[in-house]
Amino acid sequence: MDGTLVDTEPYWMRAEHELVEEFGGTWTHELALQLVGNPLLVSARFILENSPVDLSPEEVVHRLQSRVIEQIAHEIPWRPGARELLAACREADLPSALVTMSWTDLAQAVVDATEPGSFGLVVTGDIVTQGKPHPEPYLTAAARLGVDPAACVAIEDSPTGVRSAVAAGVPTLAVPHVVEVPAIDGAVPLTTLVGVTPFDLMALATGAQQPARP
Repeated sequence: MDGTLVDTEPYWMRAEHELVEEFGGTWTHELALQLVGNPLLVSARFILENSPVDLSPEEVVHRLQSRVIEQIAHEIPWRPGARELLAACREADLPSALVTMSWTDLAQAVVDATEPGSFGLVVTGDIVTQGKPHPEPYLTAAARLGVDPAACVAIEDSPTGVRSAVAAGVPTLAVPHVVEVPAIDGAVPLTTLVGVTPFDLMALATGAQQPARP
């Protein structure tokens, strides 16, 4: 979701800066980049280890997520091509799942901003035992959709997310945004989702080397 469907990474980074500065610390862009794609409790513990913030990991997550939700309420920053592809998948009656390490409250805020029926399933970081890069989030989504992971296609923007999807056996499109994604077996690199169609996704899911539309 974050960085793939919507460009919320700047929102997260702003929330991190504000929280750390509230406790008299300094947060850097380099530190913020290390949190991209991580499970939220992992990110919270990283913040606690690298700043004077004196809260529990759960409190850190709730503070950050609440601030991001506030920013989303002001503006939904859609990623190029993502909303159009989601609409095309909905029109083609392709089952779609949102698999994110954000927690339910934030994921629901984004889902509420999409057209009804865009997602048949939402898997969030607070309902899985092990978050990305572990395969559990994607295995959970495939199981609940009742499909073979190999018959799905994942779209991810971070190394953590790509590794999660690939480890679950899901053919994956890697569309980097805030951080670079190295070459990972099982993932097809793509610079943008603009112009990508459901037929491109299905070609990838059935073993094509490249999407029909680069």
